[in-house]
Amino acid sequence: MNNLVKETNYTKVKPQTVVNIVDSIMGSGKTSWAIQYMNNSSKDKNFLYITPFLAEIQRVKDSVKLRSFLAPEPKGNQKGKLDNLKQLILHKKDIASTHALFQKADDELIELIQAGNYTLILDEVMNVLEQCELNKDDFKWLCDSGMVLVDEETGLIRWNNEGEYQETRYKDIKSLAESNNLYYFENTVLFWTFPISVFKAFKEVYIMTYLFECQQQKYYYDIYKINYEYKSIKSSSEGLYYLSDYEKTNNAALSELKSLINIYEGKLNNIGEDKFAMSNSWFRKSKNEQLVKKLQNNATTYFKNNVKTTTKLNMWTCFKDDKPKLKGKGYTKGFVSVNARATNAFKEKESLAYLVNRYMHPYEKKFFISKGIEVNEDMFALSELLQWIWRSRIRVGQQINLYIPSKRMRHLLTNFLCM
Repeated sequence: MNNLVKETNYTKVKPQTVVNIVDSIMGSGKTSWAIQYMNNSSKDKNFLYITPFLAEIQRVKDSVKLRSFLAPEPKGNQKGKLDNLKQLILHKKDIASTHALFQKADDELIELIQAGNYTLILDEVMNVLEQCELNKDDFKWLCDSGMVLVDEETGLIRWNNEGEYQETRYKDIKSLAESNNLYYFENTVLFWTFPISVFKAFKEVYIMTYLFECQQQKYYYDIYKINYEYKSIKSSSEGLYYLSDYEKTNNAALSELKSLINIYEGKLNNIGEDKFAMSNSWFRKSKNEQLVKKLQNNATTYFKNNVKTTTKLNMWTCFKDDKPKLKGKGYTKGFVSVNARATNAFKEKESLAYLVNRYMHPYEKKFFISKGIEVNEDMFALSELLQWIWRSRIRVGQQINLYIPSKRMRHLLTNFLCM
C-alpha cells in the first residue's frame, strides 16, 4: 500500500498520539461523558472540543462549569476566526469550535497544538476527504504551465513556487498543494485530504461517534496507519459516565430502539424495489422523471393519509438537488439535510420520510480501495440513516413513524434492529 505523504516533523518528533474511538449508540451518553471528563480533568490539561454545530458550542460552554471555554471570534480579516483560534491555543485556553473552522488547520496551528498539551474531543467524525471542484481544462493549464507537479506514484500534487504565474485565481489550489493535502486521482478528480499531522499533534484524541468501522475517517486513519482503540460508554447507578471495554452490540439498546420505530410497510414502497432506486444516479436519469414525480406523490400521501401528523411534526430528506422536485404540502418546511448529525434542533419531529438510497461517492470509494482499504457500503448507508433518524424525537425516547421507500435501505435498518 502506497503512503500518501512523506513523513513530516510533526510525525517524527512527537510520541504516538493516543486515539480513542468512543463508539456507542446514539443516546448512550457520549456527550455527557465528555462534559463530565472535561469538568473532572486536571487544570494542566487543555481541551479543544470540536462539534458540527454552533449551537453545540454554547451547550459545552454552559455545561462545563469548572472550566471557562472560549469560542474563536472573527477579528476583522478573512482568516479572522482561524487567527483567533491560534491566539487562544497560544494562551492555552479551553476552546470549543466547529468542524468547519478546524478543517482550515495549517502548519502554524499544528505547531501551536503540539506545544500546548491539548486533548481533542471530536463530536462526530469529520469530512476528511473531499472532492475539489476544478475544471479539467484549468487543471491541464496548471500542469502544462509547470505550476503544479503530480507525483506519478501517489498522485500527490505539488505547487511550483518558482513558476511564472503565482498570483492567479487558483490560490486555493496553491494553498492545498503547499500543505501536501491535494491529490489527483485516476486522471479525473482532485481530492483534498485533511492533514493527518493535525491529529498527531494532540496528546490525546477522543472521537465520539457510532459505527466508526464504516465511516470515511476510519478508512482515512487506516491509510495513514493511525492506531486507535474502540471504547464503549457505560453509566453507574449514581448517574456517572465512564469509558469501558468495547462492546460492538448493545442488545438492550437495540431492543428499545426497535420498539420506538414504526416502519411503514405497504404499496407506497413499490417504487423502491430496485437495488439502486433513489440513489443519486437514479435521480439524475431523465427516464426516471415520472418515477420522481410518483415518489413525491407517495410522500404526500404518506404524510396526509397514513400518519396524518401536523406539518410541524413532519421531517423528511432527499439529496439537495432534488428538493424542489420532492417537496410537498404538509411537509416541505420539515426538510432536514441528509447528512445531519449531532444536533437536537428537530427533537419534536414524529413522522419521517427518508427519500434516498445512500451509496458512497464512486470516486471516493475507488480512492480508498486503491489504497488497499476494504469499504463496506451497506454499513456506511446504515450509519447515515441511523444518524438522520436520531435527529427526531426518538432521541428523547418517543416513538416515530418512518417511511423508507428504498427496499435496500429499509432492509438494512430492519436487519440491524433484529441483530
